[in-house]
Amino acid sequence: MTGLRWGILATGGIAGAFASDLRTAGLDLVAVGSRSQESADAFAARFDIAHAHPSYEALVSDPDVDIIYVSTPHPMHHENARLALEHGKHVLVEKAFTLNRAEAADLQALAAERGLLVMEAMWTRYLPHMVRIRELIAAGALGEIRAVSADHTQLLPTDPTHRLNALELGGGALLDLGIYPLSFIWDILGAPTEIRAVGRLIETGADSEVATVMVHEGGAISTSLSSSRASGPNAAGIMGTTARIDIDRVWYAPTTFRVVLPDGTVQEEYVSDVEGRGMQYQALAAERLVRDGILEGDILPIAESVAIMGTLDEIRAQIGVRYPREEA
Repeated sequence: MTGLRWGILATGGIAGAFASDLRTAGLDLVAVGSRSQESADAFAARFDIAHAHPSYEALVSDPDVDIIYVSTPHPMHHENARLALEHGKHVLVEKAFTLNRAEAADLQALAAERGLLVMEAMWTRYLPHMVRIRELIAAGALGEIRAVSADHTQLLPTDPTHRLNALELGGGALLDLGIYPLSFIWDILGAPTEIRAVGRLIETGADSEVATVMVHEGGAISTSLSSSRASGPNAAGIMGTTARIDIDRVWYAPTTFRVVLPDGTVQEEYVSDVEGRGMQYQALAAERLVRDGILEGDILPIAESVAIMGTLDEIRAQIGVRYPREEA
């Protein structure tokens, strides 16, 4: 197999961005599935897609599809990804990967049982500037990493019925925005050994702001901030004993960064040259893994995605956020 045939499940904004980047990279996008034929047809016409399906069941049953990108809101990820896996499709699932760790572990187990790839679409990890940052850290350019900080803060709709604010829809800043800095922190420092979180809840019970301080192996400290009610710098930093890395706004998208020595000298400046949003890099990584017969990703292993969901569970427990279906 030289390339995978992609299907996209759902037709929202993130699906459009992904489809556009697949086309930019010349990947084989062959099908889309929606909850209505009209929506599927419109999306297919927009991106020149051969098969437009009026249901998710029809999409996952399409014999011309090898891998499905699940782009529904995260409360539906478990159900939708499970459906695709049960029909023998590899799956790339939008982040946050699921609603909680239990759902994530279930998908991990099912994919392993079926011999399929399931991967979290944390596209930021695959961007060229993040690849370079990992190279610098591995080469010891920063010395011992002492601290990592990152924020993801946006001024988003305040309507209490909007999915971002409704608990029954998995609303809250943490899973929609906070997943970015927390996954970044995991990428650089690994699993936390201590987690302390504070948050502000809105009238629906969802979180509008969440701040974390975590300790990691060796004593390194991380801090993160997410907010859906205010727009901040959206910058990130990695501080080591011999140098630091300053990642510019918007740090989780293609951007610039600098390696800065303690005296202020800029040792290296990196400028991204990415066509489109950059979501094609995760798709290329998924294709490489399937081609090589590897079902556990290297940049973001599924076991790590499951563990990160466990971190989010603990943060929610500390700030008092629980989703209705978790009450059962």
